[in-house]
Amino acid sequence: MQQASTNPIRFLMHTRFPRADARQFDAAHFRQALSQFATGVTVITTRLADGTLLGLTASSFNSVSLDPPLVLWSLGSKANSMPVFSGNSHYVINILSADQAHLAQQFASKMENRFEGVAYTLSRTGQPILEGASAWFECHNRSQYPEGDHVIFVGEVEHCEVDPKAALVFHGGRFIKTSDL
Repeated sequence: MQQASTNPIRFLMHTRFPRADARQFDAAHFRQALSQFATGVTVITTRLADGTLLGLTASSFNSVSLDPPLVLWSLGSKANSMPVFSGNSHYVINILSADQAHLAQQFASKMENRFEGVAYTLSRTGQPILEGASAWFECHNRSQYPEGDHVIFVGEVEHCEVDPKAALVFHGGRFIKTSDL
């Protein structure tokens, strides 16, 4: 009798199934299904060569590795800010706290100066760090992977700070404070 592999990853790699003939859902249904995944909210910030500040709201943030310290986030391939984020050497990922939903909305808006009225300090490399964030990660722009209609950015964390607070969460198309749960 053959013994089953003790390495589940190796075992799964030998399992093959045919791909589905066609998707049984549309983009709206897929988006609705994704909205059921509760996620934290971040604002990714950077600074252009001329000193202009740029930031955007992103919920596609995740840890990748502790050693080296790596995190990831993604940006739509057609985003106007793609040339800046793909070309800059550094950016900061600001983890928003429960009372910062207004910042998530402001940095998700089409307004020209998203930093208007926003308190921030500058990191070692001159990147904006939003005041009141529960944590922030200053990252070297280590690698980028185009996938589907987005680009996945992997950042190597060079500095981070934490100020534990209730979190801002996005679920079902709305913001929720963990302090309200």
